[in-house]
Amino acid sequence: MATSDISLTAGMRTNLLNLQGTSKLLNRTQERLSSGKQVNSALDNPTNYFAAQNANQRASDLADRKDGMSEAVQTVSAANAGITAVTGLINAAKGIAQSALSTSDTSTRSKLATQYDTIRSQVDNISSDSGYRGLNLLSSTNTLTVNFNEDASSSLNVVGFLANSSGLSLSGASSNWATNSDITTDTAKMDTAISTLRSNTQTLAANLNIITTRQNFTDSMINTLQTGADNLTLADMNQEGANMLMLQTRQSLGTTSLSMSSQAAQAVLRLF
Repeated sequence: MATSDISLTAGMRTNLLNLQGTSKLLNRTQERLSSGKQVNSALDNPTNYFAAQNANQRASDLADRKDGMSEAVQTVSAANAGITAVTGLINAAKGIAQSALSTSDTSTRSKLATQYDTIRSQVDNISSDSGYRGLNLLSSTNTLTVNFNEDASSSLNVVGFLANSSGLSLSGASSNWATNSDITTDTAKMDTAISTLRSNTQTLAANLNIITTRQNFTDSMINTLQTGADNLTLADMNQEGANMLMLQTRQSLGTTSLSMSSQAAQAVLRLF
């Protein structure tokens, strides 16, 4: 084979290899532009890929915990609403007791005692209706466990209490409030019940503050982890766009060069 034939064949092979390399680079750039990521698999950059994957997995785990925190907030809020309503009823009952003390009429006192007992039964109803998704912190000493981190090594236990008439030691109207001492005895029980409710409200408020603080912290951590993962994998879209234009130009020139080499080879062959 003549030297010119060998040169033409080598030139065609080189152009073909260059086109294949350009095609691979085009495919890679197209993938980056479509995904927005510079690192799409472990083959692109093993260190960054697995580091970003770990960060995203932890962010996902924390997002699941955040859902649990949101549910806990609703459970505690339901209990707080119940305490507020029960406190209002007991204050109303105290007003009835004061009205009973202001009269000596036995019939009137008996009617007022009946009203007090009606309110006391409503305290029981509100206490039993203050649950959220099957968990009621006012019906017994139920415990709400809120997990904050991935492996549940950080958590908070919110302990409920019995907020019905029995748990608050509110007995029926003594002797239909026939005497002043009957009324004052029940009034003292109501004062104790309100004090108990206030104390438990403070505890619930402290727990709610912890949960909401952890919610905000978790949001910040998720954002930090996702930003870190993006910094390791995201592509510079301006740079990739410029690369795409450059590679398309190179591919066009390579195709033209290969075509010219082919035409030259055919011209040489026609000489024979």
